[in-house]
Amino acid sequence: MKIYDISQEVFGSKVFPGDPAPGMQAVMRIAEGGKCNLSAFSMCAHNGTHVDAPFHFYENGKTIEETDLERYIGIAYVAAHEGVVTANDAISILEKARETDRRSRKRILIKGKAVVSLEAAKVFAEAGILLLGNESQTVGPEEDSREVHLQLLGAEVTLLEGIRLGEVEEGVYFLNAAPINLGGVDGAPCRAVLVELG
Repeated sequence: MKIYDISQEVFGSKVFPGDPAPGMQAVMRIAEGGKCNLSAFSMCAHNGTHVDAPFHFYENGKTIEETDLERYIGIAYVAAHEGVVTANDAISILEKARETDRRSRKRILIKGKAVVSLEAAKVFAEAGILLLGNESQTVGPEEDSREVHLQLLGAEVTLLEGIRLGEVEEGVYFLNAAPINLGGVDGAPCRAVLVELG
């Protein structure tokens, strides 16, 4: 069984412009006479590899602990794409996923330096997918991703951002991207992995 870790290491992760960077503090160290090694850390809910809940852009949207775990765990399709994902690209990705394994069209992961356009977001939302993942720290254009977020989160499409798919080929995998259970929060870090199907 081949397992791909598609997560960033948190303290060395890319940080979205304006977000606070993660930090770690050594509270106790054995080498300094402590009984054990004990660390404390701080981070933004959107540092590193993370998921967005609807509350991220909707005042009355679901928070992390209110979202169904089915969205983060299950069969997924990895599609390679560079540049802007258009509506036609989104349709093509969904068709490939359906042809390869019907179950995989519910969770789509986009590999490469891709930007999801508003038109593509509408296609994914109307298709009723559960999750959309991308390698960027935000879905949509970095300079203004609000409308893309509103389109997808408004349809309760979970966003998995900041994944790393460099070693992963296009195709169908089992995804586990369950977030940390943070009550009342708009996003959460996760250790996302893909498992090859045998």
